[in-house]
Amino acid sequence: MISIEQLRVEFGGSPLFDDISFLINPKDRIALVGKNGAGKTTLLKLVAGKMSPTKGNISIPRDLTIGYLPQHMIHNEGTTVMEETSRAFEHIHELEKEIEQLGVELATRTDYDSEDYHRLIDRLTHQQEHLQIIGNGNYEAQIEKTLVGLGFLRSDFQRACSEFSGGWRMRIELAKILLIRPDVLLLDEPTNHLDIESIQWLENFLIGCGSAVVLVSHDKAFIDAVTTRTIEISLGKIYDYAVNYSEYVRLRKERHEQQVRAYENQQKMIQDTEEFIERFRYKATKSVQVQSRIKQLDKLERLEVDVEDHSRLSLKFPPAPHSGIIPVEIEHLSKAYGSHLVLDSIGMIINRGEKVAFVGKNGEGKSTLVKCIMNEIEYSGKLKLGHQVKIGYFAQNQAALLDDSLTVFQTVDQVAVGEVRTKIRDILGAFMFGGEASDKKVKVLSGGERSRLAMIRLLLEPVNLLILDEPTNHLDMRSKEVLKEAIRTFNGTAIVVSHDREFLDGLVTKVYEFGNKKVREHLGGIYDFLQYKKMESLRELEATTVRVQNEATKAPSDNKLNYEARKELSRKIRKAEKEVEEAEKAIALLETEIGVMENQLQDPVYASDPAFIMNLQSQQRELEHKLYEWELLSEQLESLKQTE
Repeated sequence: MISIEQLRVEFGGSPLFDDISFLINPKDRIALVGKNGAGKTTLLKLVAGKMSPTKGNISIPRDLTIGYLPQHMIHNEGTTVMEETSRAFEHIHELEKEIEQLGVELATRTDYDSEDYHRLIDRLTHQQEHLQIIGNGNYEAQIEKTLVGLGFLRSDFQRACSEFSGGWRMRIELAKILLIRPDVLLLDEPTNHLDIESIQWLENFLIGCGSAVVLVSHDKAFIDAVTTRTIEISLGKIYDYAVNYSEYVRLRKERHEQQVRAYENQQKMIQDTEEFIERFRYKATKSVQVQSRIKQLDKLERLEVDVEDHSRLSLKFPPAPHSGIIPVEIEHLSKAYGSHLVLDSIGMIINRGEKVAFVGKNGEGKSTLVKCIMNEIEYSGKLKLGHQVKIGYFAQNQAALLDDSLTVFQTVDQVAVGEVRTKIRDILGAFMFGGEASDKKVKVLSGGERSRLAMIRLLLEPVNLLILDEPTNHLDMRSKEVLKEAIRTFNGTAIVVSHDREFLDGLVTKVYEFGNKKVREHLGGIYDFLQYKKMESLRELEATTVRVQNEATKAPSDNKLNYEARKELSRKIRKAEKEVEEAEKAIALLETEIGVMENQLQDPVYASDPAFIMNLQSQQRELEHKLYEWELLSEQLESLKQTE
């Protein structure tokens, strides 16, 4: 589908990629992995057509559609959430407009036998078929389903985009891309601004969407769930494995060990052969054997061991100064922004040495409570910090606040005081900014490099209460593991606001869940909490079912629908039942047609026919649209029946 051939990219004369080649096939779900600065984002930009390589080719079929979600973007202003998301269907509107214009032109012409007239008919037929394939159904229902899945409330749909934070605007852009249903999705850190529930929704969507997916993410649980192929970028080379990330790590280790053993065995054989040649080089009786060994060495294909990137973040927080037994105590704390109440009379006690997680949907008050603890905003109620509590704070936007005009060294030197200034080079080296890297301008750093630089500022002063708001955004796998270990061995107290399940696992022993203006305490780790939430959801579902059944058995109330209203409701139910039935018939027909075509794929003639493959993919997309439509219609029917 997409062919990358002998790709080379240079920055300042140094190669980022060195003649790499691979294919992106239909329905591939690929994780791009590698340390920060390895070139993951650059590779996505190249495939998306946002950059050009120094050398090599990227071959993309003309009719292939690509959806690209970058890490950072500037969003359009002056539109509501619904209006901005509706732009995903602009191509359908343009197609409908062209079909209308072609119809008008054909109706006004009389040269029925001309070549030009027949070209117009062919064009109209092609565009009508294309419209049928991509679907021209209920856009708003699809938009609503996607926005709700990504965490928006229905009350948000008519709000201006400018009212939302950068993270929520990124969700709007993600919704647009998902609604377009492109052939290839290129996603650069799509989970950075999503909460745990939205990440799980996105996982399910990507697994079932039918598009090829290439994503960069440092959320191990997410890429393990979504991807089936892993491409590592390391020191300008790529290593391609047809497995998910966890399995790739194991196979990569095995491969390296096998290479080392084979290399060592060959080196011993070469050494023995050279010693034989040297010993008997001048003995006439051994000349034939010597010449044979020399030729053997000349023909030998020398084995190499893949060069591994061993540069690693080395992180250890300074010893925590002693603090009171209860570093954070909260009672009846409330916070509102104008008339919008975010936290309503919440309470919690965090003991010295505890590692706790703040989790919940975005906008439920996690960062707001952190700001209250930091005394950055006003609130009502009681919030008491313990004796001699010293806070180290890492905010979500910490990396974005760095001065682009400064170098890495200047950025740290600017905040360092006392003896620490003599150790700046050592600290930078520990964070993989050694040597010339310390003289890089901040503006050329990748997202992960900026996060590491911001993290250095946290190390310059000993603290006993760490508050980390999404600290893993933009950190690579290895850096996250080191940061996790550093927090785990930190002898102070830590509050971690994060959606990264893998990072929180084994790190925290208590979870505070934010939702509906309240905070609930859950003892145990993050997976204990997630398991509890699933059970809780089932209990809620059972309770809802019982409630509906009880309501159905109640005697008619005085507010019973009058005759005309009931008659209208019955008409709507009959109509909805008919629509559901028609959708089911269409789905059954499509499933039969697709089944026949999939059987035909066993024949090499069909399997190698691009037109046949394209037609099959179109039918599969049409089936997905019909399933969406059926689901929405069924929900509407169920809602109407409950109103009876």
